[in-house]
Amino acid sequence: MKKLDFAAVRAIAREFPDVEESTIHGKPSLKVRGKLFACPPIHKSAEPDSLAVRIDVEQRAALLAEAPETYYVTDHYIPYPMVLVRLNRIGHEALRDLLAASWRFVTSRKGRAGRTRRRFA
Repeated sequence: MKKLDFAAVRAIAREFPDVEESTIHGKPSLKVRGKLFACPPIHKSAEPDSLAVRIDVEQRAALLAEAPETYYVTDHYIPYPMVLVRLNRIGHEALRDLLAASWRFVTSRKGRAGRTRRRFA
């Protein structure tokens, strides 16, 4: 499997409507109509060569259960609708599918609502 990098992420993401290149905290990012879509993780808790992708928290839970060697989350990212992806563990088609799911989430009403809030029992 060829190792993917942010250039590959950018190429796939640009296939979706309204995706624009931007920055977040000085790092490159991809946005849809001004809303964050995907970026290299900005928090130091993430592993090198990872990607942060906005996605519904229910979908995130499914990805974490299904492929923990590829998808993960650190404490910092738990309150956000994001999943971290080890780019050296994901294939091109799986990355395309993940970015498509993210694009749908970001452009949906639910995704436009912003970050989730922690719920304490």
